Amino acid sequence: LPIFDKPMIMYPLSTLMLAGIKEILIITNLRNLELFERLLGNGHYLGININYAVQENPNGIAESFIIASEFIKGSPVALILGDNLFYGTNLVKKLEYANQTFKRNTIFAYQVNDPERYGVVTFDNNGKAIQIEEKPIKSKSKYAITGLYFYDNSILEKAKQIKPSKRGELEISAINQLYLDEQNLNVESLGRGMLWMDMGTFDSLHQASSY
Repeated sequence: LPIFDKPMIMYPLSTLMLAGIKEILIITNLRNLELFERLLGNGHYLGININYAVQENPNGIAESFIIASEFIKGSPVALILGDNLFYGTNLVKKLEYANQTFKRNTIFAYQVNDPERYGVVTFDNNGKAIQIEEKPIKSKSKYAITGLYFYDNSILEKAKQIKPSKRGELEISAINQLYLDEQNLNVESLGRGMLWMDMGTFDSLHQASSY
């Protein structure tokens, strides 16, 4: 899908590259695999190494860690969703810091008007994250969790621990809650001067291209 002058996938790829990440696994369905391979190849022309894997069924974001377990092996890992756009003045510093401090797990929150579409994080009066919910009907917070996550290697075990939600998916919010329960989750707010878009609707596709 084109966003202004580039295919959508180029934006999340560039976000990982800005963080200093060069070893990348693209997980897609079988129908779109050939399209991504034709567009990106092995990634060498971009200065990165790209591998590919298939998610047979839409079983949730967290399944990606199970699919990618051989690729990840003993390493820390970052995950970005293919329809997420990040832009801002301090973005590179935040990305580099999250990637370099891999013993501290980091996710990002952004204030939205429609939190019911997302995983949502609730903060206490001191700005500390206290709860994470997936697509709540009545949200206590307007802070959505963006589709960019930095985890230590215990993510592989956590992905196997969680059970499918009522939607039948392995939810990334369940993993984030496990890290939060361990008091080992840094929730970084993206404030003024920062932009995040989930380009998963026709309106947001148009908005992102216009921006």
